Amino acid sequence: MKIQLRLFVFAGLLILNMTAFSQDKNFHIYLCFGQSNMEGNAKIEAQDTIVDNRFQVLEAVDCPNLNRTKDQWYTAVPPLCRNRTGLTPADYFGRTMVANLPKKIRVGIINVSVGGCKIELFDKDNYQSYVTTAPSWMINMIKEYNGNPYARLVELAKLAQKNGVIKGILIHQGESNTNDTIWPKKVKGVYDNLLKDLNIKPNSVPLIAGEVVNADQGGACASMNKIIAKLPQTIPNSYVVSSSGCPSAKDHLHFTAEGYRILGKRYGVKMLSLLGYKIADPE
Repeated sequence: MKIQLRLFVFAGLLILNMTAFSQDKNFHIYLCFGQSNMEGNAKIEAQDTIVDNRFQVLEAVDCPNLNRTKDQWYTAVPPLCRNRTGLTPADYFGRTMVANLPKKIRVGIINVSVGGCKIELFDKDNYQSYVTTAPSWMINMIKEYNGNPYARLVELAKLAQKNGVIKGILIHQGESNTNDTIWPKKVKGVYDNLLKDLNIKPNSVPLIAGEVVNADQGGACASMNKIIAKLPQTIPNSYVVSSSGCPSAKDHLHFTAEGYRILGKRYGVKMLSLLGYKIADPE
């Protein structure tokens, strides 16, 4: 009788534990990281505030101006990074995804980005030495992620894994590493660590990188695009989306709102193609 009772209690606890961890396979999660272009620089316009509630964002920091609390999901009305950031490629990536996926599928974004940072900030083993050299204005942004943006990204990703499935990683970074020929290797280190720390099979999740402002727009760091183009040689399951024709802001480092919309749609088209959907590339 005692054995039967113990088995009954064990079974009950097992069922309780399984129901507490309810993962929705139709909730697709995408991790976004990088510097100011992924953070979002352009002014948000009225057209950008209309968002399908199937597209959501997991807040990385407290955003009192937006009435949002960190670690909570919200409809992905921009800004998607922090209180006063702007439009980002992640905005129109998510919109493109939900517009072309079956209605039962939701898309969630996690965006941990720091303007002006080198890829070294996301090196889990050596980021502290980089932080000691960072300017004070960057330190304040880093502090919003508890002093360790990589660890915060992993923390949020693990939280998201309780709700959905991580389907891809988006990066827009490189301006601060211009002419750094080993940048692809450094990105691979971040990518490999993310998959390991999230218990995801190596190379099973695609990494999509966007080019910096293109030479056709007078991009100040356009030479970096030749290095970004080599990323697939280092990471097998990685892809590069072109920034050609994406309008540049006056500083030739950031995109205009229209530039972010086009680039974000291109991220989406690439991801959709990897999922088996054929969508025309935006002009």
